[in-house]
Amino acid sequence: MTPELADPTAALHELGRIALSDTDLEGVLEQVATLAKRAVPGAFEVSVTLIRSPGPRTVACTGDAALWIDKWQYENARGPCLAAAATQTTLLVDDVRAEVRWPGWQDHAGSVGVHSVLSVGLPVHETVTGALNIYATTVRAFGEDSLLLAETFAGYAAVCLANACLYDTTAALARQMQVAMESRAVIEQAKGIIMSQRRCTADEAFTILAKASQSANRKLRDVATTLVERASRP
Repeated sequence: MTPELADPTAALHELGRIALSDTDLEGVLEQVATLAKRAVPGAFEVSVTLIRSPGPRTVACTGDAALWIDKWQYENARGPCLAAAATQTTLLVDDVRAEVRWPGWQDHAGSVGVHSVLSVGLPVHETVTGALNIYATTVRAFGEDSLLLAETFAGYAAVCLANACLYDTTAALARQMQVAMESRAVIEQAKGIIMSQRRCTADEAFTILAKASQSANRKLRDVATTLVERASRP
């Protein structure tokens, strides 16, 4: 059943109020899909496709039908959501049964009662693209007003997604830096222990540590951690 439509302006304002600090990337995308389903006339189910290494995936959807159709496209490397994401354009399928651009897709989409599709490409990031996919249960469900609203909504969604990706990337970088700092700290501790035991310089201590790492076929940090733990025992 199609949900009661929200006022489009209110839906867009709600999208702009999403706080990235309060949720993760997939949480943001779930809100994007839910708002699109409520805002776009004719929408039955909505999904968000993101294409980045190692490949495309549905990161948010409002129902199983959308996920079912998306997965077929990923497995067969063809379909409107992939084409929209690749070309950064809007693709409208008025009648799924009459569609011939992606052989086999029309039967798959029709098997779950979907008869119209609107996919809007999302320019998310330099290395990330995506599409907002809107599925309907009737033929020619999306008129001019729906098309314009979907593209306007997708523009807001793209900004939100780009910010989310930047936030996600920044958080990952921060975690990597934290690990690197912790690794450096334990390595410096290990060097100090070796310098004290061997009466050698810092460079010589590092060489000894590196050779031990190679001989044991273990990461330098792990070797250093073991040395520090042994030295700290009573």
